[in-house]
Amino acid sequence: MKTAYPNRENCSQEELEKYISRVKNSREQRRLMAINMLWLGLDALAVAKCLCVSDVSVYSWILRFNSKGLDGLLSRQRGGRPRLVSAAEIREHLNVFEQPQLAKETHWTAKKFHGYLKDKVQKEFSYQTTLNYLHEQDYKLKYGRSWPLEPEDNEQRRQEFKLKIKELGADTGIKIWYMDEAGFDGDPRPRRCWYKKGERKRIYRTQKHLRMSISGMCCPETGEFFALEFPYSDRETLQCLLNAANKELTAGANKREIIVLDNASWHKVKSLNWGRFG
Repeated sequence: MKTAYPNRENCSQEELEKYISRVKNSREQRRLMAINMLWLGLDALAVAKCLCVSDVSVYSWILRFNSKGLDGLLSRQRGGRPRLVSAAEIREHLNVFEQPQLAKETHWTAKKFHGYLKDKVQKEFSYQTTLNYLHEQDYKLKYGRSWPLEPEDNEQRRQEFKLKIKELGADTGIKIWYMDEAGFDGDPRPRRCWYKKGERKRIYRTQKHLRMSISGMCCPETGEFFALEFPYSDRETLQCLLNAANKELTAGANKREIIVLDNASWHKVKSLNWGRFG
């Protein structure tokens, strides 16, 4: 075997040993171990025998290390077989993937789209090629969000509601409040922190799920805001908020005060006492 020795100027032995402990690729780890064993005093033939490789491999690793340092021992990217269908050919049909109705489909699966592409480009290529291209275009396989089908007249009702709000806002004798509730959840589990290797501190936690609900109302015209904290939201908490608002908020001078709310069930209870907001 040719005479060669790893250049110690490329890195220290301590750095090399740390690198060995962090590398997950077994081939890269074996190359790094070969350099370390040579520095520990073994000759190249002994290193080759210990690692079950040829002496030529050990020699090539030494040359790569001397030429490029630790980076020279990393695995090189290998080129694969070129794709049988180009990205440009697939891109021509990407609008069909986003709008399946153009191909008289209700939805696409990757397999179905793969078959569609093969028919269109008239080439045989693997299903994995289609998957790879979709991933490269940032498509991910996800569940769609379940959403209720809206009645056909919803859009018309929205427009009518907007006009009604505009009319009320233009009336100087009316003061409009907007009210809603918001829930906040907390799960105080320990989060990841930075520690030195071999050290991990103990973090105590309550092991309780935190829940808080805020009910509030605001008047955009004056900038007034009023809110209370509750453990939950229902008819009773809404009545508490109304009672407190009637008591603590300054009444508008000679103005009728109304509240705009959503369709939560407890907002429509007939027994609610709205006070001056009725």
